[in-house]
Order: sequence, then structure tokens, then C-alpha cells
Amino acid sequence: MPAIVLLGSQWGDEGKGKATDLLGDRVDYVVRYQGGNNAGHTVVIGDKKFALHLLPSGILTPEVVPVIANGVVIDPAVLLEEIAGLNAQGINTSKLLISANAHLITSYHVTL
Repeated sequence: MPAIVLLGSQWGDEGKGKATDLLGDRVDYVVRYQGGNNAGHTVVIGDKKFALHLLPSGILTPEVVPVIANGVVIDPAVLLEEIAGLNAQGINTSKLLISANAHLITSYHVTL
């Protein structure tokens, strides 16, 4: 199975989210493999602007299965808020897959 791999090596805003969105119609899965909600990516579709922090930008392409892999640090409150925000805008998030081995950050961790 062929794959497209998009990596950032500049430790910052390189346009990975935008590039992922542009490639979204060529793939079956978009996998977020590391990071957390401390950074984000913005995708513009028509006149709508979507700011995502945990969810892979592939979630905005109906044919794509978005995946949060085991290298991602998930704040459940942020994840649920992001999903609810997309659902409120009519985006279907039901295909989202989350690795059982993804890391959780809790309010305890935030307090530390």
C-alpha cells in the first residue's frame, strides 16, 4: 500500500496542517503520530476557518479516517471540546480512531 509521509523538521509552524489538508483527497487515513494540544493548525475551507489542536486535519475530509496514534498526548477535556466544536459546525467526527496507547494528560498534570 503506497503512503504519503509529511514530516516537519523545523520545530514550528511549517504549514504541515495546510499541506495535510491539501493532500487529504489522495489518502485513506490521516494519522497524527505525536504532540499534544499545545500547538495547533488552522485549515480554511471555503469561508470557514477551523483551528485544530489535537485532531488531525484529515477529520475535515469526509472520505478520510482520522487517527490519533500512540505518540500523542491527549487532554480529554480539550479533545471533547474540539470534537463538539466540529460537530456544531456540521463536521462528522464519527470516523475518528484513537490509539488505546495514546498518553493522557489530566488536570493533575496541568496543575504540576
